[in-house]
Amino acid sequence: MTVPPRLALERLSHRFGERLAVDALDLDIAEGEVVCLLGPSGCGKTTTLRLAAGLERVQEGRIRIAGQVVAGAGRALPPERRHVGLMFQDYALFPHLSVIENVAFGLSGRSDGRLDRARAALAKVGLAGRADAFPHMLSGGEQQRVALARALAPGPQVMLMDEPFSGLDIRLRDQVRDDTLALLEAAGTAVLLVTHDPEEAMRMANRIALMRAGRIVQLGPPAALYDHPVDAGAARFFAEASAIPATVRGGRVDSPFGPLAAPTLADGAAAEILIRPHALRLVDRGGAEARVTRCRRLGPDSLIDLELGGGLALSLRAPVLALEPGEMVSLGLDPAQVFVFPAVNG
Repeated sequence: MTVPPRLALERLSHRFGERLAVDALDLDIAEGEVVCLLGPSGCGKTTTLRLAAGLERVQEGRIRIAGQVVAGAGRALPPERRHVGLMFQDYALFPHLSVIENVAFGLSGRSDGRLDRARAALAKVGLAGRADAFPHMLSGGEQQRVALARALAPGPQVMLMDEPFSGLDIRLRDQVRDDTLALLEAAGTAVLLVTHDPEEAMRMANRIALMRAGRIVQLGPPAALYDHPVDAGAARFFAEASAIPATVRGGRVDSPFGPLAAPTLADGAAAEILIRPHALRLVDRGGAEARVTRCRRLGPDSLIDLELGGGLALSLRAPVLALEPGEMVSLGLDPAQVFVFPAVNG
C-alpha cells in the first residue's frame, strides 16, 4: 500500500486582484522531509505557505494532508483543524502570558494535561527551566525556541515555517537552525520552510523548490540545484557569477579559457558564459592572463576582482591572498562551476 505524502499541493493557483501570485503549483512533501520554498520577494512562496496553513482560501487546486483533502473541491478546513504547526519570523508570542502558558495556548483537553504537554515540549527545546518567565525576559533565540515548542506541542503532521530564523543574530542563527532541524527530524514531521536565503535552504532542506513568478522553476536536492541549475537565473540565485557573451558554433562557445561545451544550444545562438568565483584558480603558467583591479579580505577567503583582455570582468574567491591592484596573474578554470545558457535577450 502506497503511503500518501504528508502534504500535497495540487495545481494551486491564487490571485490578488489582477496579480497571479501562485500559478498551477504542484508539490508533495513526505513524512520526515524538509522542503524549502526558495526565491526572491514576491515570487509566491509565502502565499503558498499561507494556502497550506489555511490562512488564505484556496481559489484553484487542492491541498491534502496525510491523504485527507483539507482545501479545494468545496472544502476548506480552518487552520486549527489541519494538524499543522506554524512558525513565523516574529514568533507571535503573547507578552502577557508566561512561557508555559504560551506553549499551552490552543492545546485541547483538561488544564493539567495541557500543561504537562507544554512542559514536555519545553523540555525538548531545552527551556524547561524558563516555564514561568515572560517573553520579554528571554533572548531572541529563547523566544524562537518557545515558538518552536508551541508549534510542536500539538504533535502536528506538518510544520509550516516562514522565515523563522531571519530575526536572529547571525552567530546564533546556525545553532538554532541545527537544533530545530534535529527536533523536527526526531519527530518525523514534514516541513515546508519559506526562505529567501540560498545558504539556509541548502543547510536545512532535503529538497529545494526554487520559485519565480508563482511557479516552481526547479525542484530537487540542494546539490542538484547548485551544480546543475536549470537556467541563468537559477545559477545566479545560488551564487554570484560573472557573465561573458559568446556565440554557439558547432555545439561549443569560445572563452578566454578555451572552448566550452554548449551541446543543447542551436548553432549561431547568442549565449552567455556564467563563471562563479570558485571556478577560477591561480596557476603558474598557461592560463588566461588577467589584471587585478581589487583584492578584499572576506573572513578566511579573499575576493579578487580581475580584468581580462577586452575589458571582461571576473571575480575569483580563494584562500587568503595579498594581491595588489595592477598585478598580473594567470587563471585556470574548473568547468564544473561554469555554465553556458542562452543570452537573456537572445
